[in-house]
Amino acid sequence: MNIQELHQLFLNSSGVATDTRSIEPNQLFFALKGENFNGNKFALEALKNGAGYAIIDEIEYDQSEQFITVNNVLETLQELANFHRKHLGIPILAITGSNGKTTSKELIHAVLSKRFNTVATVGNLNNHIGVPLSLLSMNKTTEFGIVEMGANHPKEIESLCKIAQPDYGYITNFGKAHLEGFGSIEGVITAKSELYNYLKEHKKALFLNADDPIQQKQLSYKNSFSFGSSKANIPVEYITDNKYAEVQSNGIVFNSLLPGNYNAINMAAAICIGHYFEIPVKSIKEALANYSPQNNRSQIIELGKTTLLMDAYNANPTSMKAALESFNKIPANNKVAILGDMFELGTTSEKEHQDLVTYLENLNFSRVFLVGTNFKKAKANSPKIQQFEKFPELEKAIKSADLQNTKVLIKGSRGMALERLLDVFKRK
Repeated sequence: MNIQELHQLFLNSSGVATDTRSIEPNQLFFALKGENFNGNKFALEALKNGAGYAIIDEIEYDQSEQFITVNNVLETLQELANFHRKHLGIPILAITGSNGKTTSKELIHAVLSKRFNTVATVGNLNNHIGVPLSLLSMNKTTEFGIVEMGANHPKEIESLCKIAQPDYGYITNFGKAHLEGFGSIEGVITAKSELYNYLKEHKKALFLNADDPIQQKQLSYKNSFSFGSSKANIPVEYITDNKYAEVQSNGIVFNSLLPGNYNAINMAAAICIGHYFEIPVKSIKEALANYSPQNNRSQIIELGKTTLLMDAYNANPTSMKAALESFNKIPANNKVAILGDMFELGTTSEKEHQDLVTYLENLNFSRVFLVGTNFKKAKANSPKIQQFEKFPELEKAIKSADLQNTKVLIKGSRGMALERLLDVFKRK
């Protein structure tokens, strides 16, 4: 079966699935494989659960006329997604970067949805599997697609661009994330820049943060559109003395429900892209003001006299420092930071955790709680800093701490699962 025939089956199906536990009637099941699983073994189960067809790549599992055997299931999924993207012919905006990808994507989605029927990556389905699934979630009613692209090794963004073939691109920033895979901050810059390289090669458009010294080098590209405090298409000014992120552009203030100055840059990107696609200013304001963060990303949670700034979805040295800088500027008598280990830093992990602890000693916080093997090893010279290796130790300390009339920042890498603290605070 060639890709055109498979695409026709897809168009007549109810979508694609990669997990037998969530199969819907008449879906195409793609039997993906990983280090610890083999989807081919579950293909028959997928049919029993209602799948219309199962795409496999191991002939010994071919037990039904509803099985389609291919050379490689993952490559077939990616090829199908690329074929579907061409079939739809809609504009695609790709977003990558070290920090703020998902929040930027959600804000831009909210703004563009004021004019277009827009489909964006769900959650953070942004890898070699997630990008194809995002493209395949779009249909003939979709007018604009937004695809988030994540990577932890060189050439991944380049590969994702070949699948999604974006018309527009935006890189949020270049930070100290996934250093284990990229090797250095220079490696991060090179890898993330694969998006801009693809767009320039194909004469497509770049959206740029003109205040970012790395992105400033791209401003001479004729098909670019920028935002920034000076020398930009869309002038912006960041308002830093409020509880929520705010941006002023051309005398108009844009409000949000997002905490942290770093989120103002995400807002500015959405404002810039909204202007480019001629979204009315009133509609941009409404979209940004009504966006409510979810999934432990930049959420403000009021629990009696305690305010939690829950940003526990992920963390790296750059995003952690940005969150702490912003939190430090919030006017409050009692501020507490609860931070978890940062992962995927490779050989730089010990230094990055120690640098952060040293930085914390000079911030205006009442107390600091650190948890994780790496933070436990770091040397702290301030009595306000408490270090714990395991979550139960931290949980016990939080239960006994008086945190009334306090603002609390909670941030750590995904693997630390610091959102568990929400239940601890609710029970206090």
